Order: sequence, then structure tokens, then C-alpha cells
Amino acid sequence: MEASKVTKEELIEKAKRPAQDAMKMHPFYKGKIEIVPKCVIRDIKDFAIWYTPGVAEPCMDIYRDPEKVFQHTNKANMVGIVTDGTRVLGLGDIGPMAALPVMEGKALLFKYLGGVDAFPICLDTKDPDEIIRTVKIISPTFGGINLEDIANPKCFYILDRLRAEASIPVWHDDQQGTAAVTLAGLINALKVVKKRIEDVKITMIGIGAANVCITKMIIKAGADPKKFLVVDSKGILSRKRDDIKSTHKEKLEFCHMTNADNRDGGIEEAMKGQDVVIALSKPGPDTIKKEWISQMADDGIVFVCANPIPEIWPWEAKEAGARVVATGRSDFPNQVNNSVGFPAIFRGTLDVMARTITDGMCIAAAYELAKCAEDKGLREDYLLPTMDEWEIFPREAVAVAKKAIEQGVARLKFTEKELFQMAETKIKRARDEVGILMDKGIIEAYVE
Repeated sequence: MEASKVTKEELIEKAKRPAQDAMKMHPFYKGKIEIVPKCVIRDIKDFAIWYTPGVAEPCMDIYRDPEKVFQHTNKANMVGIVTDGTRVLGLGDIGPMAALPVMEGKALLFKYLGGVDAFPICLDTKDPDEIIRTVKIISPTFGGINLEDIANPKCFYILDRLRAEASIPVWHDDQQGTAAVTLAGLINALKVVKKRIEDVKITMIGIGAANVCITKMIIKAGADPKKFLVVDSKGILSRKRDDIKSTHKEKLEFCHMTNADNRDGGIEEAMKGQDVVIALSKPGPDTIKKEWISQMADDGIVFVCANPIPEIWPWEAKEAGARVVATGRSDFPNQVNNSVGFPAIFRGTLDVMARTITDGMCIAAAYELAKCAEDKGLREDYLLPTMDEWEIFPREAVAVAKKAIEQGVARLKFTEKELFQMAETKIKRARDEVGILMDKGIIEAYVE
């Protein structure tokens, strides 16, 4: 059935199906992850190696040289997924326990797509300084930390502090992950319409954590900040705005670095004559209107990524004159999906034991992700690879690891060939492991 012939009711019903299935399958499996041994257990005597008395020797080796922890333990492949549950998906502040199913799902994606062992850590505090302290004191266990679903603006403060102070890489997927994948989609959209990133005029609709980081990353990738317009709930940010609190330092920064012409107005005014619109704002379908898209520059690019319903239906955006349209949904072309980014970015980070995840590493991932799609043949309806194109993840991981080595933040150095073999082996092992467990019936099939 063509998208234009699908009714609003049919689309809404389709959007409800995953939630309906989730309410059946979550209680059936009682969660999505568990711990499985990775060492041989030939018989009970092997526990003398893995536990006492044998384990004392690797313990003392680490005591003498803390870097040996990466040789003797799984630290180099473990990530903590930390949340306080204050901004969970589109659900808002539902608390740490209600956030746990999402964090388990994140851990599942880490493992299956990136070969990374990730664990949910849902904290019963909303205090940003307490979250920072907690991450720092649990860092000996992990090779990296993924901050998730933490409310704006404290998420910026937490990330900035931890990137500066933590002994392991810390990143926030809602910021850096979304930004990397959006940048990848924009890179390819600009290729489709034959425009250059330094030339285009870009409007950002919404000023949450994701759009703040997307804006900054696109600028670091070469866009001109003076050609940006950023719109919050009260209109276009500009030097004339005197209603912004000092706690929103990102908004204040954008007031001074964007909007060179000091334009004002709302979304409609912010879209006039623009080459690109990137929206992560209020779910639609009427947040953005067709006539506003009609007033954009020729060959307009529109990313409408609100969930579950984009700010405008993609076919309506196309009818209004947009050349390229992307959304956050998997049932429409050009899904902007973090899951094609963060597993590989962490894979590359962990493989070289990087001390941090730099913006340069994220941008390298974006360009490689874009190249993966380009190698298959760009089209208006194919800007980004999808999760089932598993070969993209080793390629991204290599790009990230190479950039970490280049920037001097990697503890280990390998050749490109070695990096690819490492990433491919670990990712393939994770996927094969799930397949074997399903084939053997250890993971039981769900049957209605």
C-alpha cells in the first residue's frame, strides 16, 4: 500500500503494535539480558582457576600494575548504562525502575550490534552531583559509561563534568549518538541535492539535548553557525531574546553565535528560504505545516524526527516540495536511528581502550556511516543504513578507533586491518551466540 493511501488511523494502529507485543513478551521473558560465562568450565576443578585460590595471582598482578585490569578482566568490553529516569523516551520523568526496560533494551542493542557487554544502572537520585559522583566511584568496573534519558539541562552539566573528570570514556547517547547519526544523514542528503555543508542555511526546531548537540556537531563538521536559525517554544533564538534563564547556557550561546540577520518569529518564519530543517520537537502531524515547507529553498531537506508521529507526515512534506525527508520511524524511508551509531562507536572506543570519546571520533563515525550508505547507492529514500546491515558496525568501529589513535586518546594502537578483524570477530560472536541459544531452545521461542 502506498504511503499516501494509508490513513492516519491505520498508521496510528501500526504504531501501537510494538507496544501491544511488548506487553506480552516482556513478562514472558522477564527481561531481555542475562550474564553468560565466556570462559571454559570443563569440570568443577576449573573454579580453582577462575576463583580461589588461582584468582589471587591476577588480582596481585593488577595491584602491582592497574593497567593489567584490561588483560585479566572483561573491563575493556563492559559499559554501564546510567540513568535517573527523568526523560525516558517520550515518556518523561517516570523514575529509575520504570526506566529499566529501556535500559535493558539498550544493553541488548549494545551486545547484538556491537558485541559490547552493557549493564543497566538505574539510579534513585535526581541530583546531578550525586549522579556524577556515582559514575566516578563505579568506574573501576567499566570500560565506558553511556548516559541515557537524563533531563535537560542537567544532562549537559553531567556530561561536561564527567568527560573532564572521569577515568573512562563517558558519553550521552541522546546528545552525541543522535548528533552523529543525524550528521551522517545530513551528509548524504546534501550529496543527493548537490549542496555543500558550508553553504546551506539550516533551521533547528526544538532545543532539547539532542538538537543542541546536533547543532554543535554540524557546525564542527563545517557548517556556518551564522546561517543557523534555532527555534524554541517561544520563537527564534536571537540576540534580542531577554527571556532566557542563565541556567540555559546552550540557548544563550546560540543566541549569540547563530541568526546573523537577527530574525525573529516562530517556526513558519524560521523555515522561509532555508535549505535544511531538522526538527526534534512536538509530535505531529501538524507541528509543521505543508505551506511552511513550500516556502523553503529549492531541493529542501527536512528531518522530522519526533516520535511516535513526526512533525509532519513525510509524504505531505514531499508534496509540499521537500526533496529529501527523514523521520525517526522504521516504517518510513530514511530512519534516523541511534542504534546504527552507538554500538559501533563504543566498539571502536573500547578496542583501543580510548580515554574519552571526542567529538572528532563521533564525526568520524558519521562520515563512515554515510559512506556505508553511499557505497550501496544513495537515493532520496536511502540516506542511511539500517540495523540489519550488520557489516556497517565494524566499519564504523574502525573509523572511531583510527580517530582515537590519531587524536592521541587511545591506550592501544593497531593497524586498520587489525582493528577491522577485532571488531568483526566480536560483533559476529555476539550475533552467533544469540542464534545458537535460540536454535538450541535455551532462549525459548515466544508463541501466542
